[in-house]
Amino acid sequence: PQRWHRLMKAVHAARAEGLPLMAQMAGRPIGVMMGIGTALNPFTVRPSYKKLESLPIEEQRRRLRDPEVRRQILADVPSDAEIEKLAQFRQVVAKKFDKFFVMGNPPDYEPGPEKSVAAIAQREGRTPEEVAYDYILEDGQYLYFPVVNYVTGDHGPIHEMLNDPACLLGLSDGGAHCTSIVDAGVPTYMLTHWGRDRSRGPRLPLELLVKRQTSETADFFGLNDRGRLAPGLRADVNLIDFDRLQVQKPEIVHDMPANGRRFVQRVD
Repeated sequence: PQRWHRLMKAVHAARAEGLPLMAQMAGRPIGVMMGIGTALNPFTVRPSYKKLESLPIEEQRRRLRDPEVRRQILADVPSDAEIEKLAQFRQVVAKKFDKFFVMGNPPDYEPGPEKSVAAIAQREGRTPEEVAYDYILEDGQYLYFPVVNYVTGDHGPIHEMLNDPACLLGLSDGGAHCTSIVDAGVPTYMLTHWGRDRSRGPRLPLELLVKRQTSETADFFGLNDRGRLAPGLRADVNLIDFDRLQVQKPEIVHDMPANGRRFVQRVD
């Protein structure tokens, strides 16, 4: 069985003994986004690319479009020995092009294997490095590398966890990786993807998705004065145009101290 199955079996065993144990899970894969101005991308280990990283993003983009600079960076392939010196995660970033996916807009968080950089390269008769390089040069496009919740290549396990009463829909990483990850759009994504748009497997009832994010969370933390539309309770009422609800692709903004960068994800 997969590791998460073993963990859930242990959670259910503890609950059967009366322990109030819940497993926190995420409603979409937690993935690192890679492009120009992000913490990492497949070329950040190459000296010819490192020389440009301190420049403003638009200046980087302009230089990277220079055919000679492109030729230099693509030719600057790190040796296996150099890659082995890197941290394990950076090793994957440097060469696992079957794990990188194009995101598009609206972003696809359940991409099929045909959207991987390796598959696109094979179809187009180019190298994966060329495909990755040219894609991140497009204005505001990022490669998506799902780190967790995507071991099966689809949202099957997430669907199973969302239907498990021992799981609580949660989210962490509230700012530790500002130029790699943004999951602020997850609450909206739960409604659009799971309630309306999913095509690679079953969807879920809208009522369940709302309950997961309102009364269940409030109950877990003992906030008994909220989480439901009921007389006498506190209420923030959101009126949503469900047919037009849309999560936008992530974008980088410079609104941190010292002009620092972070990802944001806007919603219509």
